[in-house]
Amino acid sequence: MSRALITGVTGQDGSYLAELLLDKGYEVHGMVRRSSTERFERISHLRDRIRLHQADLLDQSSLVSLLSAVRPSELYNLAAQSFVPTSWLQPSLTGEFTALGVTRMLDAVRLVDPEIRFYQASSSEMFGKVREMPQNESTPFHPRSPYAVAKAYGHFITVNYRESYGLFAVSGILFNHESPRRGREFVTRRISEGVAKIKLGLRDELRLGNLEARRDWGYAPEYVEAMWQMLQGSEPADYVIGTGIHHSVRQCVEFAFEHVGLDPDDFVRADPRLLRPAEVDTLLADPSKAREELGWTARTSFRELIRSMVEADLEAQEASSGSRRGRGTAR
Repeated sequence: MSRALITGVTGQDGSYLAELLLDKGYEVHGMVRRSSTERFERISHLRDRIRLHQADLLDQSSLVSLLSAVRPSELYNLAAQSFVPTSWLQPSLTGEFTALGVTRMLDAVRLVDPEIRFYQASSSEMFGKVREMPQNESTPFHPRSPYAVAKAYGHFITVNYRESYGLFAVSGILFNHESPRRGREFVTRRISEGVAKIKLGLRDELRLGNLEARRDWGYAPEYVEAMWQMLQGSEPADYVIGTGIHHSVRQCVEFAFEHVGLDPDDFVRADPRLLRPAEVDTLLADPSKAREELGWTARTSFRELIRSMVEADLEAQEASSGSRRGRGTAR
């Protein structure tokens, strides 16, 4: 039985990856941080099938002890301070987790077992102020937030350890990927939950920042399949993962309100406080390398994705509030 360790196992991607690996017959271990409030909602249905261990990306010795105890054949490093706006409020902490945390984990691999196959979660935010359209594995980075700068460091230190120590270490440069398990602080989930509450009469407006920003959005369960595929090859390589199609935040809003039969103009309000200090206007993936070498392609359309998120939030809000949607809502 193959054994995998997932950092960030309680997040959106970690929970879907754990499900995928369990379905493939893996023994799955997850790394969690000790906190006063444990939040395992996304993996509550998996708690009796995975093994959780306490360790911290800020503490090198805990990572060495973790790898020595688990001895995984595959390590998926998904843990990070991953919310872009927070990275301006806590830039140093973001660097510690999202940049230096990768170094600590890679060095733990080098010390404990260099045969461990290592996956690093890189981000399309590294492209930032893009130099070309669309973006592929050779497009230069121009990060526009402390988060993106930290991710660029994590990406290049992974390349460095691969080239310096011969580790099977890869990075997936994943473009935006969403699901009903997306954190509420991210714009797609803010939209889907806001629309659900408006439909149920629990809120009367939705406040958003830049409606014209465009992103390449896909479905998270499909993206974790690409993560697994990257660690199955004969040679380590980095891959851009995305749909090759981009949409604006405004289109996301329109699709969400369309699903519940409402006009977004009646409810959406611009909020300058939600604008970034340095905006990333457009990100668009060129996933041709992943398609040709991994056989991976995105399958879920953006409209389908947003509808599924709104529907999930409608059901969750109905269950928690006792409210019921009116007529005209698509099912």
